[in-house]
Amino acid sequence: MSAVIADAASEIALALRGEGDPYALSRILRQEDALAPAAVRVLGADALAPYALDGHPGADGAGNADAAMVREALTAFPPTGDTSAVSAWSYHGLVEASRAFLPAHTTRWPSPPEPGDDWLDTEPWPRLSHRVSQLASLALPGLALDLTDRLAGRTEDLARGFVRAVRRRDWHQSAGLGRWLARLPQTPPTLGLDSGLRFVRQMSDDPRVAIHVTAAQRFFGRGR
Repeated sequence: MSAVIADAASEIALALRGEGDPYALSRILRQEDALAPAAVRVLGADALAPYALDGHPGADGAGNADAAMVREALTAFPPTGDTSAVSAWSYHGLVEASRAFLPAHTTRWPSPPEPGDDWLDTEPWPRLSHRVSQLASLALPGLALDLTDRLAGRTEDLARGFVRAVRRRDWHQSAGLGRWLARLPQTPPTLGLDSGLRFVRQMSDDPRVAIHVTAAQRFFGRGR
């Protein structure tokens, strides 16, 4: 499973850099692969992130196949009463990304329940940073606007979490937080986010870290 996710993430990062073959989710994950739905759920909205690039031709002929893969992932792993807040938000974000980036193929898309949001105001900064880093795939243009507005009020806490994650060499958490901080409007210049993101990318060979840093660069102009 980890190898499937890593291979898909590498292709997504490549596409975000404008390299490689034209992107299609159904090209990097085989629909007949039993692990594909789980991989899509783990990747979340990032499974469709390359379609958010300016000038990207869109899904073209792959739209139906891509939508079918996403629909299968959503159907196979729906939120339940025991679903964590992070998983519920990730599910919601994948639905939102599908509607935004595959609009011609999602007329009968699931309507997920609204995920809980009390924790956005009440969690202490270490726990908040952990959760928010797990939702980095939602930091895409036009997605999760309400979440972005709520997180803007806790920019200082997320910046503190970013510094802590870098010092602990937790590259996945620092990249996820850095991607959110790249999107938020009041990230303090004293944080050194651009150099921090470049350092994280240099130190990690994790393809999901590469997605986060490349997304921060391409969509929000940070970390170049």
